[in-house]
Amino acid sequence: MNFIEVANWQPQYLRHPPSKEGNTLVTDYLLQIKNVSKEYSGNRVLKNININIKPGEIHGLVGENGAGKSTLMNILFGMPVIHSTGGYEGDIIIDGKVVNPATPKESMELGIGMVHQEFMLIPGFSITENIKLNREVTKDNLFSRILGPKMKTLDFKQMGKDSRKALDTLGMSIDEWLPVEGLPVGYMQFVEIAREIDKQNLKLLVFDEPTAVLAESEADKFLEVVKKLSGLGIAILFISHRLDEIIEITDNITVLRDGEVVSSLATKDADVHKIAELMVGRKIENTNIVKTFKEEAENEDYILELKDLYVDMPGEMIKGLNLRVRRGEILGIGGLGGQGKIGVANGIMGLYPTRGEIIKDGKPLPLNNPKKALDLGVAFVTEDRRGVGLLLDDSIEHNIAISALQIKEKFINKRAGIRMMDEKGAREHALNMIKELDIRCTGPKQLTRRLSGGNQQKVCIARSLTLDPDIILVSEPTRGIDIGAKKIVLDLLERLSKELGMTVIITSSELAELRSVSDRIAIVFEGKLEGILAPDASDVDFGLMMAGEYGKEEVS
Repeated sequence: MNFIEVANWQPQYLRHPPSKEGNTLVTDYLLQIKNVSKEYSGNRVLKNININIKPGEIHGLVGENGAGKSTLMNILFGMPVIHSTGGYEGDIIIDGKVVNPATPKESMELGIGMVHQEFMLIPGFSITENIKLNREVTKDNLFSRILGPKMKTLDFKQMGKDSRKALDTLGMSIDEWLPVEGLPVGYMQFVEIAREIDKQNLKLLVFDEPTAVLAESEADKFLEVVKKLSGLGIAILFISHRLDEIIEITDNITVLRDGEVVSSLATKDADVHKIAELMVGRKIENTNIVKTFKEEAENEDYILELKDLYVDMPGEMIKGLNLRVRRGEILGIGGLGGQGKIGVANGIMGLYPTRGEIIKDGKPLPLNNPKKALDLGVAFVTEDRRGVGLLLDDSIEHNIAISALQIKEKFINKRAGIRMMDEKGAREHALNMIKELDIRCTGPKQLTRRLSGGNQQKVCIARSLTLDPDIILVSEPTRGIDIGAKKIVLDLLERLSKELGMTVIITSSELAELRSVSDRIAIVFEGKLEGILAPDASDVDFGLMMAGEYGKEEVS
C-alpha cells in the first residue's frame, strides 16, 4: 500500500489509544530524544539534548554549522560513525519504548526515514532503481514456480509505476528511468525525497536541509508536500538554515547552539530575528541591503563574453545563451530550477559538452577543457561539494592547496632537482584561509569529511581563491551554510570584487542572496538569457522574467 494513494489510511500509532505495554507507557509523543550526549575525541559535541515530537507534528531544528544537528541526526538514524567512535549517552524513544537504533536498518524498521543533506544515491543506477533499492518488487515466472521464490524476477513495470507516483507527488516530471549520474543536484534531492515517501510504515521523516539545492518554486512545491505528509500523521523533523521556511511550515522549533538546546518554543511565538539571535548568541544585522545598479558606460570593459553558448547538462541545458560580463563586477545568475542557470558555469568550465564561443580578455577560451580554463584564471566553486569539490579523506590544508599545486605549481620546493610539496607554506596558507573564511575545524590537518556541510563549502571557496583567479564562478555559494556564516561568505565575495578587482559570477537559487550582493542579475529561462535586471528591480519584474513572461504584456 502506498500511503499517498489511500486517503483514509492512518499510521498504526494513530489507530490505537495510549496504553500500557509491559512496563512501558505509550505516550502522546512519537519521538523522544532524552538526555542525549556525544563526544568525539574528548570534545563534547552534544550536551543533554531533549526533544519531543508528536505524530503529525512538523518540528524545526535549527542551529549554526557545528551546533550538533548532524551528529544528533546520525544518532537518531543509527549511523555507523556514531558507534565506531564510542557511542552516545541518553536514549532514543519511539512510542514510549527505548529503541536506541544501532544501524540505519533498525531505524528504518522502526519507521524512521531520513533525507540526508549529502546524497545517498548510486550514480550508475536509474532513478527508479535508486528509489526502490532494497525494496525491489518481484514477480513469479516459470522457474520460480518450480524452484522457489529465489528465482523470481524484478517487476520493472510495477517499480516504475511506484517511482512515477512518488515523483508525481513531488511535482517532478523527469523520466523515472533516467540515470542518476549527471543529474543536477536539485533533481538528486528530489530523488532522495521520492525514495523516502515511497516507503511504507513511515512514522517519522527527517529532512536535513531539503530545500538547500532547490529553486524557490521547487521549494514552495516541496513545502506543500511536507504539509500533506504531516496531515497523514507522519511526524516531520525539519532541519533548515532558511529561517523563513522554518517559520512558515513548523509547529514547534528547537534551537541548538554549541551542542546544547538553548530554546524550545512554539513557532507562533517566534520570528526570524529571534531565532537568528538564539542560534548565534548575538544580534544579527539586517543584510538585505540592495546594491545600486551600475549604469552602462562608454567603451565598456568586458572580461568575459558568451556567444551562442550551448551546454548539454542534463536538466540544466543551455540553448544559445548570449551574455557579457564586466570586469570587476559581481554578476548574479538566477532562474527557476531546470531552466539552465546551473549550466552556465559548468559550461564555461567545460564540465559538460559545450559549443559556441567563450571570449576572455578578448581571446577565445578553449571549450571542454577544465584545466585550460583554470590555467587562464577562471576558478569554479561547484554546487556539488562532496561529489566534485572535495577530497573527503584528505586534510583541509591539502584540499585548499591541491588545485594551485597542480595548475599553478604553488607550494612546491625544488631542491637538487627534486620537487617536493612545501608543507609549511601550504599549512600557513591554510591557516590564513581558515581564519579569513571562519572555517570551524580542529585545525588544518582535520579531514574534510569530518566538517559540517557549510564548512566543507568554505574549503571549496578557499581552494578556488588559492588559484589567484581574475574570474571566480561560484555556484550556490551558501548552500547548507548557517545564517552567520552566510554573511561571512557573501561579504568575502564582495571584498574580492571591491578590493582585488576580481570578477565574481554567482549562480544561486536564492533571489534575496543575489539581490544583496550583485551589481546586475541575469535571469536564465529555457536555456537562454531572458534579461538582466537591477538588484532593486521589483519582485514582479523578477517573477515575470523567471516565468518567461517579462515584456509580453507590452508586446500584446
